[in-house]
Amino acid sequence: MTVSSGVSPALLAAAEAFVRHELAALDASHDYAHIERVRANARNLARLEGVSEEQTALVDLAALLHDVRDWKYSGSDGATTEAVEAFLTAQGADAETIRRVLYIIARVGFKEELAAAAAGGAASDAAGADLTLAAGIVQDADRLDAIGAIGIARCFTFGGAKHRVLHDPAVPPRVGLSKEAYMTGGDKTTTINHFYEKLLKLKGLMKTPSGGRIAEQRHAFMEAYLQQFHEEWAGRA
Repeated sequence: MTVSSGVSPALLAAAEAFVRHELAALDASHDYAHIERVRANARNLARLEGVSEEQTALVDLAALLHDVRDWKYSGSDGATTEAVEAFLTAQGADAETIRRVLYIIARVGFKEELAAAAAGGAASDAAGADLTLAAGIVQDADRLDAIGAIGIARCFTFGGAKHRVLHDPAVPPRVGLSKEAYMTGGDKTTTINHFYEKLLKLKGLMKTPSGGRIAEQRHAFMEAYLQQFHEEWAGRA
């Protein structure tokens, strides 16, 4: 595949090695296999949305790097940006490529959408249609891996890694979460509540038509699963 001068095959190969090393110690909800799935999702969405080869290369690179030093593990909201910028700079990436990658990965997270909602909606930043679409593709690709059958598996894997209770009927899902409350979590956060606080909302937050269509089936699968879960929990099934 022909790629832009800003995103060369050598840079992509270096990013693969870098991300494998960075995520090696993480649990299976955010390991390198997650990155591979998000990357495949992103490539598929780029194809379905008719994105150019140059933009697809940018999407590919951002999908690879989007979870480096994730705040859920690093404890720092700015760790991803710092690590990715340092990596790309060390690889000799040009300033425009670095700017575009950082723009995309800064918009992947659910917490950023909560912050934008609290501010009255996402502000216009004159990024341009191509870059906005690229960011939407990577965000949708990541969110598709958070829902459906794999999303369910990842949710329970992460909950187990954090020693969360599976379910507590006495603890209702939190409503109207702020970015700060979402990041803080709380002692009574349960794995099942995460579906209602985040995962079931993602279908309505997809940015691309293709992502929205794929999300429909995955969302329905989660709803069916939760219905069965609650029936079994109550001893009715």
